[in-house]
Amino acid sequence: MAIFNIFKKKDSEQEPETRKEIEKKVVKEITPKSESIKRAPVKKKEIAIAELLKEPHISEKATILSEHGKYVFKVYADANKSEIKKAVAGLYGVVVKDINIINIKPKARVMRGMKGEKPGYKKAIVTLEKGHKIEILPH
Repeated sequence: MAIFNIFKKKDSEQEPETRKEIEKKVVKEITPKSESIKRAPVKKKEIAIAELLKEPHISEKATILSEHGKYVFKVYADANKSEIKKAVAGLYGVVVKDINIINIKPKARVMRGMKGEKPGYKKAIVTLEKGHKIEILPH
């Protein structure tokens, strides 16, 4: 071990460095120059358009809205309006006028002293052009 002491500076010659200064040096050495950084574009998890719609959301309010040409669907969390529009038009063969999206947050619940959570979901209200209808539930 005495051999390695030759290359080290004496304690009096060493400059005292704080932890932050050492971290800055290490970060500068590790991080490459900004010119050489080339990042691949982030891809969303690809889901087929027909699979964007999970299921129709059936409730009292949804039934009332369906009389006015508005239909409610549960959709995947990463679906956007244009994808939902294509999915509904392709799956049911109707013309979509407008889409409203609602994110339902998870809710805390207590059952028999155990704490839990109802899962949240994303809901889309699809408005169709006049004269178009979707048969969700067979009569």
